[in-house]
Amino acid sequence: MTDDLLFKRLNQTTETLSVSQLNARARGLLEDVFPRVWVEGELSNLARPSSGHMYFSLKDSKAQIRCAFFRQHANRVRLTLRDGLQVRVRGRVSLYEGRGDYQLIVDALETAGDGALRQAFEALKAKLEQEGLFAQSRKQALPGFPRRIGVVTSASGAAVRDIISVFRRRAPFVELTIIPSAVQGNEAAGQLVQALQLADQAGFDALIISRGGGSLEDLWPFNEESVARAVAACSTPIVSAVGHETDISICDFVADLRAPTPSAAAEQLSPDGAGLLRQFRQLQQQLHNRLRERLERDRLRLQTLRQRLRHPGERLAQQAQRLDELELRLKRALQQTHNLQHTRLERLQARLQQQHPGRRLDLLRQQLLHLQQRLPRSIQQRLQQERQQFAQVSHSLNLVSPLATLGRGYSILLDRQGHAVRQADQVRPGDQLQARLANGQLDLQVVDQCPPQQQLPLDD
Repeated sequence: MTDDLLFKRLNQTTETLSVSQLNARARGLLEDVFPRVWVEGELSNLARPSSGHMYFSLKDSKAQIRCAFFRQHANRVRLTLRDGLQVRVRGRVSLYEGRGDYQLIVDALETAGDGALRQAFEALKAKLEQEGLFAQSRKQALPGFPRRIGVVTSASGAAVRDIISVFRRRAPFVELTIIPSAVQGNEAAGQLVQALQLADQAGFDALIISRGGGSLEDLWPFNEESVARAVAACSTPIVSAVGHETDISICDFVADLRAPTPSAAAEQLSPDGAGLLRQFRQLQQQLHNRLRERLERDRLRLQTLRQRLRHPGERLAQQAQRLDELELRLKRALQQTHNLQHTRLERLQARLQQQHPGRRLDLLRQQLLHLQQRLPRSIQQRLQQERQQFAQVSHSLNLVSPLATLGRGYSILLDRQGHAVRQADQVRPGDQLQARLANGQLDLQVVDQCPPQQQLPLDD
């Protein structure tokens, strides 16, 4: 259905739509009619919620458009984004149904200056591809068990340390030779060409050309035509490992194999990596064949379902956007509440200053002075009462104390267990006893028992 027929059909409909239905159809229309587009403009109103998504406006001198940059794509950008930055973004035109806002769903972003470099990159790529430098037929197989490997990179960079670490772990018997070269700046391209030519003449089993990640400008020496042709001219199998996984250079297309990272390049050239790679390719081919057969059977059915059913990820993305919007609103509300409370506190502090408590403090000082004068007298009276009470208690205690009894000439008999002996039948002849006196004690032995004597009444 052409765009004209589609709009004509929309104008002829007499169906009454709800707001949600209208926004849903408008979003579907925008996403179906507009392909992915590149847009250049100035960043403004940049917001970064805790979810990791980014929201901003892209504007020029006459207009602006809202943009949503979701986390899975935003994490790939190594730029420091800020308001006022001139950027180029790629995305699809859509509509946020919750507010009816027309917006751009961004999946790639670069500074506007990268555009010229990107055009130069694509132009050189097309030129070399047309010449056949990227052809699979000219690529050499990597050796299965290399003994000597040359590494063209910076001698002080992180890439060479990663490569050495991998070979030390997987294949310590492989001899590594570093051919140092600048990997960034105006002189890097010339040094890389000389290093490649020198390494190709040294008789290595394989070569690695590598550097760590960086911006497009940092990696540009590996996109120079002279470096690409030097890589193509090497008779030694060469692996390109420039930047991180998402970085692509012209050297990657010309080299015999492209590795996503310097460590991965070392993994590819390690002796046990070749067999695993072949096995992986076989399994990949089997999976590809089976998927192709299955996809061929279900192609028509999937096309029908695709028209009827939207991917749940889009709905989740809109919900995530709504959540981020609520989070930003909550932060603003909290800030407003904080400001109101701060203002109220300042007002109360001003009222408090007007009602200075000095008079109350003077009265309390007088009361404190009076209490300080009464306190010593009260303490003396209480001590005198406590002394009298203590003397009375001490006298009563002395009357009932067994020590007073012992002082009058009596003694206490204790058996070996320390129990007091009150009756004669509690012991037997030969038992050891202890007599406790007023001063000291005596160890005694029972010689004989005497029957208890008849007690005479005291009133006889």
